[in-house]
Amino acid sequence: MEHKVTEKKPLLDERGHLTDPGYATSEVFDYERSMIAASKWRIKEWDYYCCLTESFAFTFTIADLGYLGLVTVDYLDFRTKKEIKKTKMPLFPFGKLGLPHSADEGEVTYEANGFFMRFTSEEDFRRIEVKIEDFSQGNPLEVNLKLHKKDDDRMVIATPWKKKHKAFYYNQKINCQPIEGIVSIGKAQFHYNPIKHFAVLDWGRGVWTYKNTWYWGSLSGLIDGKRFGFNIGYGFGDTSEASENMVFYDGKAHKLGHIEFEIDDDDYMKPWRFTSDDNRFECVMTPVFDRKDDLNLWVIKNIGHQVFGYFNGRVKLDSGKVLEIPGLLGFAEKITNHY
Repeated sequence: MEHKVTEKKPLLDERGHLTDPGYATSEVFDYERSMIAASKWRIKEWDYYCCLTESFAFTFTIADLGYLGLVTVDYLDFRTKKEIKKTKMPLFPFGKLGLPHSADEGEVTYEANGFFMRFTSEEDFRRIEVKIEDFSQGNPLEVNLKLHKKDDDRMVIATPWKKKHKAFYYNQKINCQPIEGIVSIGKAQFHYNPIKHFAVLDWGRGVWTYKNTWYWGSLSGLIDGKRFGFNIGYGFGDTSEASENMVFYDGKAHKLGHIEFEIDDDDYMKPWRFTSDDNRFECVMTPVFDRKDDLNLWVIKNIGHQVFGYFNGRVKLDSGKVLEIPGLLGFAEKITNHY
């Protein structure tokens, strides 16, 4: 039985250890950076948005990895298999980027040398604003997106490491957020329709061990006119108290057990298979685009594959109802990092 945390409490105790490892469906933990007992070199904080449509995606990242920051915009064209990516890597931020203590409050801004990015959490919306003077062949990028906040369940996980008690993985995944707005690259415009286009927020804070390989899959779409999504994955720490596997349907979460990723490591464009140990989730992803990570700065590495594709399969909800997943677009990844 996985441990569900339902009462509001601090994430960390006075020793910098997790107070209550487990999962939740709302922001029950209070995160305070000052309570971390590990070295500032080991603290990791990040906000990552993936704003997906059938033909294109934009992803936005502001991350503080301690000795390095990563501020990134990535444009993916699924029709032409084209990718345009711009990244700034400020050195030794050590918390100076000011990422918020909550996924539901605050603002984080980065601005330097013709590169501006801001994430804001307001009462009814999350806002993503970006301006880059030279994004592609001299053309500027401008982003003005609103993500509609819903009173939905979300995936919240607090995971320890068995032998590293000051290490922890605290993560929230907020799926199925309707996207409204426009992205422009020069004269080209990319429109998001909140009726059919959805975003996921990957909001994380933690202290990791140096080397990890993680697996993550995410989908946000519609089934029978209702918002449907899932978060699946593993790879960080001791998950004996809870996994991060969860399905969302019409705003409600349905908890799953362990899900195994079956991947051909020689060819990431072959189908990926996903199977849960509780026999409630069976799915195949047919890839359409492999976005490769190849950051290798000697001591800092982020190497792997984020693969976008169409998911077909079935999932059993807590009520026993079975939903057929009818070829919805999402992504899954396998990433090895040295941070």
